[in-house]
Amino acid sequence: MTDMPASVKPPPKSRKFRDRFIDSIELIAAFFVGIVAADIFISVLLRYFFSVQIPDAYDFGRLLLGILIFWGIAATSYRGTHITVDLVWSSASPRYKRLIDIFATLVLLFVVTVQTYTLFDKVKQTYADNVLTFDLNLPTWPFFAVAWIGDVSAVVLIAVRTWLLIIEPQVIEGEHPLKTVE
Repeated sequence: MTDMPASVKPPPKSRKFRDRFIDSIELIAAFFVGIVAADIFISVLLRYFFSVQIPDAYDFGRLLLGILIFWGIAATSYRGTHITVDLVWSSASPRYKRLIDIFATLVLLFVVTVQTYTLFDKVKQTYADNVLTFDLNLPTWPFFAVAWIGDVSAVVLIAVRTWLLIIEPQVIEGEHPLKTVE
């Protein structure tokens, strides 16, 4: 058992849980990146060297890419690690930067919440219409459902980020310092 120095305090349990939750969402997103890359690589390899095609390779690629996009939104939405260019924000004072961040995160929360609602409607409609893949006749609604779960995760993480920006902005700034490109 290792002893921590008296000056180092362990993070609170809520922060540990939040970090584990965020890390698990990022891990799921990374898993889908690997699945999509493997699908593309194996499909190309089989097609060009063996003149064989994986049944429903196009449908799987399309559906997995949709899943990847929504889980990617979830992975980048909390940390704010997506690419941004904002001349107004960079020239604003710290107080206005915080207000801009809160406003932008609230807009993002609204947009992704509406998107989540419409994607759930798509899941229900795909299930009701019994939409199947072309070759294997597999139902496609489970792919849409997994994408929807990723979108729900994005809403949760954006809500947490918004809450922290309003209540504890030092938590967001301390976890993810701003990195500039020169």
